[in-house]
Parts: sequence; C-alpha cells; structure tokens
Amino acid sequence: MAQAADVLVVGAGLAGLIAARDLTAAGHSVLVLEARDRVGGRVVNQDIGGGKIVEMGGQWAGPTQDKLYALAADLDVPTFPTYDTGKKVLHFGGKRGTYASTIPRINPLVIADIGQAQARLEALAKKVPTDAPWTAPGALRLDGQTFETWARRNTFSRGARTLLALGAEAVFAAEPGDLSMLHVLFYSHSGGSFQKLIDTTGGAQQDRFAGGSALIGERLAARLGGIIRLGAPVTRIAVAGGGPTGSKVTATTGAGQFEGRHIVVTAPPLLAGRIEYEPALPHWRENLTQRTPMGSVIKTQVIYDEPFWRNEGLCGQATGDGEGSRVVFDNSPQDGSPGVLLAFLEGDEARRLSREPLEVRRRSVIDSLVRYFGPRAGKPEDYLELDWQQEKWSGGCYGTLFGPNVWTRYGPALREPVGPIHWAGTETSPDWAGYMEGAVRSGERVAAETAAAMG
Repeated sequence: MAQAADVLVVGAGLAGLIAARDLTAAGHSVLVLEARDRVGGRVVNQDIGGGKIVEMGGQWAGPTQDKLYALAADLDVPTFPTYDTGKKVLHFGGKRGTYASTIPRINPLVIADIGQAQARLEALAKKVPTDAPWTAPGALRLDGQTFETWARRNTFSRGARTLLALGAEAVFAAEPGDLSMLHVLFYSHSGGSFQKLIDTTGGAQQDRFAGGSALIGERLAARLGGIIRLGAPVTRIAVAGGGPTGSKVTATTGAGQFEGRHIVVTAPPLLAGRIEYEPALPHWRENLTQRTPMGSVIKTQVIYDEPFWRNEGLCGQATGDGEGSRVVFDNSPQDGSPGVLLAFLEGDEARRLSREPLEVRRRSVIDSLVRYFGPRAGKPEDYLELDWQQEKWSGGCYGTLFGPNVWTRYGPALREPVGPIHWAGTETSPDWAGYMEGAVRSGERVAAETAAAMG
C-alpha cells in the first residue's frame, strides 16, 4: 500500500525542506521524496580531517540574504567572514598584477570601457521586474540577444569584453553567449546588482557558515523527523480526480509509490522535465523545461599546509583570462589551518576539462594557481573536486540558464501551478534567484501557495 500525506515534496534541498517545515507547521502532513542518499541538494560538505570541512556546493551568504541568515541562526549555524584581507591578483593579457581596491591596475581605457558598460547594465537591470521579467521595458529586444551580443555592441575594447566574460563565468558558470541579456538583467536585479553578485565584502560572497553550509540542511532535516525518504527518485507523477472531491496525486519512485492531495516539485526545470507526468503537462511548461539547461562548473579545493599567500599580503582571491581556474578564493577553515584555495572551473573550461582525466584537470588547476600565487602554489598537499556536470540529480550548477527568448515566451510557466502540481526551487524566486537565499524564499512561497490551495 502506498504511503500517503496531504502534500508530497520532491527534493530535500533547502527549498523542499523549508516547504515541508512550513506546511507541517500549518498542520498538514508531508512526505519529502529525495533521490540522493543525503539532504541538501546543491549544498554539500566534504571532510578534510581534523574535524574540518570544505564546502563542495553552495557556501556563501551576503547582505540582504535575510531569510538565510535567520534560518542559520535559528539552527545554531554561525557565520564568519570570507577571508578578504590583502590584495587581489589579476592575470590578464599575459601579465600578473595585484590590486587592493575594486579596480585592477590595467589599461585605463579598458577600465573606462568596462565602467561605462557596467553602469549601463546596472541601470537596465533596475528596470526589470524580478517577479515578471517578460514585462520589462524592451523585454523582447533584450531577450532576443545574448549577453555576448550586447557586450559587443556596448563596449569598445576586447579587454572590456573579456572582463565581462569573466564576470559571466563567475556568476553563471556559463559563457556570455549562453545567456539572454534579459536573464542577466533579471539575475542582477534579483541579487541587488551585478556588482553585488561578484563582490566579497558587501556582496554575495561575504560570509561563510561555521561547520559548512550543509549543516543548515542537515539540522533542518533533523527537526522534520521521519518524513524524509532518501533514495527515492521520483520518476512519474500521476494526477487523478479533481472537482469537489479534490485530486489524488501519485508519485512513483525507486522506493515505492506515495500518494497526496498536492505535490511540490523543487527540482530545477531541467530535471523536473525528465519526470513523466500523467496527464501530460501543458505545452508551455514542457517548452520551458526543454530550454533551461544548467551551468557548467567543477569546484576544486587545493589544500596546503598553511595559507602562505596571506603572509605575502594577498587575500587569496584571483582571476584571469588563461587556462585552468579563472576564479579563486581563500577557502581555508576559520582558524586558517590548513590553507585552502577554492578554484572554480566554469563554462567552456569546465566542459573541456570534464572530458579529460583527473590528472590533467588537477595539473591545469594547479598551473593556474602558480600563475596567480607563485611556485609555492605548485606543491599542494591534496586536491579535491566535484564536477557538478556529472551530478545526476542536479544536472549542473550553479543554476538554470535562460537563453534567448525563453523568459519572454515561457517565463510565466516557471512558477504557475498545474492543478495540484506546484513548482519551487531557487530558480523560481524573484529575490536572489540561483542562491541559497532564493531556495529558502521559494520554499516559503510554495508552502503558502499550497496551503491556500488546500483551504
């Protein structure tokens, strides 16, 4: 006999766990169906010994992410600042330099060019309604071009276009040509501004969580008790009935069948579209899921006996236009031991190196760290990686990519329920879409929506 509850929740990431928390608090019975053998979704820790961890998925919080900070505080998961003391490194056009401000020491004409382009981007972003980007002024024109096309039309120098491309890789784990310009503007406004998305102190990378961000999901799941079913990937959702008696929803999983009155699907659109639905979803929802790939990223952690770069007056943050990692952070534990450099492989570089053997990837990452931090970076004690492109139950990271004409043609399908089927996940949040904050907000929104539908 199938297990039953008022609401079934697909996915035990932050969105699903928050939805389950709020629905349970409202007096409804809930079952959470999770494909993996753990909770957390795109948030996961990895043990490095000595009671210390590195974060292999989502990890940061920043100003205005109030829901995430409040949740962490409620679960007794304190924060600490991302190491941001000292100079940053930029390896650009074959030359290495360091800088202390937000503006690197490169050709002043390139700086002026990138400055005017970003100012234009920020002004446009403010005009995009984050709850309905397709209604923005000039939405069709903006959505009909890629970020790459816009950058070519709005910059004068190759250097400025390269810097914008580095920004796109850092924020989206994608290339400018993968992204609708309207999506870039929506995403920027969703997080406050494009500058906030790329900043550390005062931006989206400001704080980390003591013990790792995965503790948030783990402690929230512990509070929910026995309502979570791990190893239960949902392969089919069938809806029967309706009318005055309501609907019956049946979810088929690898761990059996589950029944409910409503179901909340928190998987990103790409994975939600791989579930079989009976009856079939409306074509507008199907078309959305066919056009929403995930970003491409390999997250690597390179471990040293100590954070040697700090003694050299460097904060451990680096970026560059060469091969290997183009975005690096100091990811050492709170007490500074051992030293850890977090090196991202993103976009085309992630796709290229994902097809190579581990040793080739490792060498490429370490070579890039040597470019940034000198010979000592070439002698790490350990190297860890997680290729999110290979994660079956994520499909990629950091989040969903909207290419040209997706928002304006299919945007309303992102959140609009289909009968008793409701959609959540960080991609559906108007605020901080793509971030842990967005996941929490989407869980709260969908719980209220579902509870209202049940009366």
